[in-house]
Amino acid sequence: MDEMTNDIMKEIKSRNMDLSAEFIKGLYQKPILKDLFLEVTSRCNAKCEHCGSNCGYDIPEDEISAELIKKALKEVAEKYCANDILLNITGGEPLMRKDLFEMMEYADQLGFRWGMTSNGMLITDEILEKMNQTHMETISISLDGLRETHESFRKVPGSYDIIIKNIQKLQKVPSIKIVQVTTVANKKNLHELEAIYQLMKDLHVISWRVINVDPIGRAKGNSDILLNPEEYQYLFQFIKEKREEAIMNVEYGCSHYLGLDLEKELRDNYFFCGTGLFVASILSNGDIFVCPNVERRKEFIQGNIKEDNFVDVWENRFQFFRNENRTSCDTCKKCDSWKHCLGDSFHTWNFDEGRPNFCIKMIDKEDV
Repeated sequence: MDEMTNDIMKEIKSRNMDLSAEFIKGLYQKPILKDLFLEVTSRCNAKCEHCGSNCGYDIPEDEISAELIKKALKEVAEKYCANDILLNITGGEPLMRKDLFEMMEYADQLGFRWGMTSNGMLITDEILEKMNQTHMETISISLDGLRETHESFRKVPGSYDIIIKNIQKLQKVPSIKIVQVTTVANKKNLHELEAIYQLMKDLHVISWRVINVDPIGRAKGNSDILLNPEEYQYLFQFIKEKREEAIMNVEYGCSHYLGLDLEKELRDNYFFCGTGLFVASILSNGDIFVCPNVERRKEFIQGNIKEDNFVDVWENRFQFFRNENRTSCDTCKKCDSWKHCLGDSFHTWNFDEGRPNFCIKMIDKEDV
């Protein structure tokens, strides 16, 4: 590993939160806003099979204005240290908004650090310059297979080569510290993971995030892409082996509790679902919410920036999310992994049936 790559990997690890038991316990009494997602649009130029938001191309009537987003950011910056909060710009595809960098210039002036999740298709040289001017620090680009697989999964012919070229261009932007590639592992691309890994090495990517497709959003209607227990085991073993090579920072995403051994082997931080505790979001219609991957049930919406002060809502609502029993059932509470898992991820909890849709014990029958 060269010295520059080593320094960047240290930077990645330094951004991870210290999720010690003491820190987590304190969050339930005094939440700390660390990650604020701005879902700037629900529009997208792709139609991915797994999309958690069921994004479309048309502009919805209720898409929030740039002025209201700036107002909410000012409220946050006036109460907290903006530099301690990372803005995660997401969508839809954020670059569908022509006024995106107007908002990010304002956020930068307030002192926020920011990064973006993008499908990588709409990046131009002009946009690269605007990223640098507004001091964008991180970007995660989606790549879900080799050419044919990726384009079939994302429904955009010709997109693969554009994305590869843009990954290379992004690595040259002075302000960007981390160019991450995210791959959603599913039945259609599992056999290509080794080839994608080789591609990441060829592109000199230093952060590759591999996550599994979850039964949320559009993936609910595409159950044929979900992994079975044997495929999960293959995925976990693959990530473990690549992490041991230490050529780049390969990591399983934040989605699920994996058991104590796998937690050590597959990610840099132990699992903890921080939704409503250190994670909040402003959705594309202005709703004040938790992690944008969570099911958008009416009872989970905490307010709307059109009428509410974001800080007031963050500090005085969200009470349902600030109870460690928020995702629990009789089976979970009796489980020897409860104190580590706490019912697994909020975004895959089945609130209608009161049980998790994902549990590591469904995959590995051994004690975890």
